[in-house]
Amino acid sequence: MVFERKLYLEQLIRADGNGMIKVITGIRRCGKSFLVFNLFRQYLLEQGVSEDHIIQVNMEDRRNKKYRDPDRLLEHIDAEMVDAEKYYILLDEVQMVKDFEDVLNSYLSVPNTEIYVTGSNAKFLSKDVITEFRGRGWEIRIHPLSFAEYFDVVGGEKAEALESYYKYGGLPAVAQLDNAEDKQNYLREIYETVYLRDVLEHNHLKNPEGMRELIRIIASGIGASTNVRRISNTFKTVAGVEITPATISKYIECLEDAFFVSEALRYDVKGRKYIGTETKYYFEDMGIRNAILEFRQLEPTHTMENVIYNELRRNGFSVDVGLVESFKRDDNGTLQRRNLEIDFVVNRHDERLYIQSAYALPSKEKVVQEQASLLQVADGFRKIIVAGDRYTSGYNEDGILIVGLYDFLLGKFDIWSK
Repeated sequence: MVFERKLYLEQLIRADGNGMIKVITGIRRCGKSFLVFNLFRQYLLEQGVSEDHIIQVNMEDRRNKKYRDPDRLLEHIDAEMVDAEKYYILLDEVQMVKDFEDVLNSYLSVPNTEIYVTGSNAKFLSKDVITEFRGRGWEIRIHPLSFAEYFDVVGGEKAEALESYYKYGGLPAVAQLDNAEDKQNYLREIYETVYLRDVLEHNHLKNPEGMRELIRIIASGIGASTNVRRISNTFKTVAGVEITPATISKYIECLEDAFFVSEALRYDVKGRKYIGTETKYYFEDMGIRNAILEFRQLEPTHTMENVIYNELRRNGFSVDVGLVESFKRDDNGTLQRRNLEIDFVVNRHDERLYIQSAYALPSKEKVVQEQASLLQVADGFRKIIVAGDRYTSGYNEDGILIVGLYDFLLGKFDIWSK
């Protein structure tokens, strides 16, 4: 079972020749190594690059332990380069090399090299990738399988495939398992032994149970507006433990830097400013999120919202949560002020979309409810409802574009086209 990862392969190909170190980042087990060492390597061979001009080293392989010494690695690569033709240097989990920054920067001045490296832990935090290489790093962010990538290989009936994707997520290794029990056991195991351990060890955190409980709290509240003070109060109420908002903020930053969760900031659409008091968190992979909660809290509405958020981020868009002010008179004629939420304010360069996630639109009343916040926005950008129970896409009489969930996830409807 091979997932082609066309979106990311195209990014690797486009980056060839840009004069920078190509840094492939992303949550562990999302397919970075397979992308570089298999798919990209095969592409190079098909383009006529000879095997002896592809220098690859997997630092996690015990047999390559000697190359974790930076000077030994430099010597090895230099010895493989015997002519002036272009060489492709592919290094997996390069953060295991001491002073790896110096090693990689050493090849920036070598004109016949292209450098592609992968990394997963604290040395490859998303915010540090560019500065780590003195402004010469080109980050390519990899995500777990999209539903389109998953369905293209797994196939079957769409609704059944989506239900499985909602429950078990998009890690390639999980998608290749047939048995539900095997999927759940795998997800539980890698959460404990890979993801959680990485966050705790690389950040030298001294309160593992506090981090565990924080992750459970965030997992229980995907799609819900919150803040660190409210989470701190939840600790006191639920766990009987006092953890300061400052500590919680630090822990959340560790989770974000490990690509475990993402933050969606609240944005005042009419005021055109960010509101710092509230935020939302979404999980990079729903299978891991569900494993954290022992597959007990499987709400399709919040899961759908998380999947839509991930799809938007996967395509490189900036995503915020919108807030729009509305005024309405009550039965006594008194003008009441309300704050209405737009699930996603999506930005691409100078373009914008407003998107609501609706699990179902069974009635006119439900449509009115879902589009109320969208109709309060007076600008000319497109306003969309992604509906889980619609199999066709089109505009309604209020000018709102209603897109069927399958059309959206399978890329069969261009949400940006005019």
